[in-house]
Amino acid sequence: MPRGSRIDVPGALHHIIVRGIERAKIFRDDTDRNHFLERLGKLLKETKTPCLACGITGNYGTLLTSLSIAISLILH
Repeated sequence: MPRGSRIDVPGALHHIIVRGIERAKIFRDDTDRNHFLERLGKLLKETKTPCLACGITGNYGTLLTSLSIAISLILH
């Protein structure tokens, strides 16, 4: 069953998830993880997107945010 359409309303809370395929690691090493966090921080700052919560493990990442712009601009 396909998932429903994304609610893309300014101010709505979004729980964005990144997962490795078949529980594979999503980062090669700490340098790779730090680079991702730097890029994410820069993107959030440029788009004035608040980070309400963030968590990253070896094969999983999650971000809770309230967007004032289209979520597709953050995800690409």
